[in-house]
Amino acid sequence: QGTRDHHPAHVVLRDRLLATAVACFKRHGAAPLDTPVLELRETLVGQYGEGAKLIYELQDQGGELLALRYDLTVPFARYLAMNKVTNMKRYQVAKVYRRDNPATTRGRYREFYQCDFDIAGQFDPMIPDAECLKVMHEILSDLQLGDFIIKVNHRLVLNGVFAVCGVPESKFITMCSTVDKLDKMAWEEVRSEMVAEKELSPEAADHIGDYVRLQGGLELIEQLLQDPKLSQNKLAKEGLGDMKLLFEYLTLFGITGKIRFDLSLARGLDYYTGVIYEAVLLQQERQPGEEPLGVGSVAGGGRYDGLVGMFDPKGRRVPCVGVSIGIERIFSILQRRLQASGEKIRVTETQVLVVTPHRHLLPARLKLISELWDSGIKAEMLYKKDPKLLKQLQYCEDTGIPLAAIVGEQELAGGVVKLRDVRTRKEVRM
Repeated sequence: QGTRDHHPAHVVLRDRLLATAVACFKRHGAAPLDTPVLELRETLVGQYGEGAKLIYELQDQGGELLALRYDLTVPFARYLAMNKVTNMKRYQVAKVYRRDNPATTRGRYREFYQCDFDIAGQFDPMIPDAECLKVMHEILSDLQLGDFIIKVNHRLVLNGVFAVCGVPESKFITMCSTVDKLDKMAWEEVRSEMVAEKELSPEAADHIGDYVRLQGGLELIEQLLQDPKLSQNKLAKEGLGDMKLLFEYLTLFGITGKIRFDLSLARGLDYYTGVIYEAVLLQQERQPGEEPLGVGSVAGGGRYDGLVGMFDPKGRRVPCVGVSIGIERIFSILQRRLQASGEKIRVTETQVLVVTPHRHLLPARLKLISELWDSGIKAEMLYKKDPKLLKQLQYCEDTGIPLAAIVGEQELAGGVVKLRDVRTRKEVRM
């Protein structure tokens, strides 16, 4: 059904992954936030373009139509508006829900974690946007997932492209959803959808194709600023100006080697208003001279300046920009890598197993383990009155407990404990 149980090894691996992301968020000065899993249906509907059909709606509960949150961005915007917050840098890690067709082999589920970092407030252009891209770059580098590229585009550039190609303004958002499929479909299929389903003229579709297949860096931005049609369009000009500034800041951060201006990136959500970006892992094995292929998006985000105003009774705007890390996709990659390496994950943090080698020594075990717990030491013992010594030591090996504190009759008489290193079998009396 697109949900799953997380067994202990999964949880440990996921927590490692989340700890890397959260450490980065804290390094950048973000405060933690939590929002309810339930939202009013009206809060969510209309914010996600074609994704709206994937919202989990709940039946009328005492006069209120509710839904499960689809992402963490819309609830954040609602929180800012309700609490009249105009300036905040936050992070949130929580489950979201989508009534999607699950593809569990590719890390696609109906219930999954999102891991978000957002900056809300009125600031000078592109400084917070550049920091969000830096956060994304840091996390993907820290996780050592292999080679990646972060695609960047701007909604105003896209809208400018649509305008100069003769697309009516009413079709901008639906056209974004179609263009966004270029990373999964060939241009011919995307063109066919534009013409057959979205009723665009073949000439306009071809014209769009000339632009959305362009990729590059600062030189492409400069080239488009000189484009005879785009340079005359107010939206495109403003968007390209933002992109030029963004690339200057990213150069100062030293990360432009992993950033690519890609005009096919559209991100189909309705609420994006400015810079949009998406990180893609690149195929590791490829032939010499072959172009690196993307193996799926692992993070994304963008600027959404109009969202908070939708929830504010007076329509007060709070500009926002954010990034979401694709925990499930990354988790699937790390899991496969772990299986291939044969590495075993420790699911507990126990430091010491309290062991007795003789019968009738349960009181000694209980007394010692209590002293260890009271001293803040992570300790366990087997729940049998008289377990065999071999079975106790085997438990240490099976679970990765590094030390065994052995209390036998001899140790009791001498008031000492024998500490055994399970791996090397060296013993010392303490």
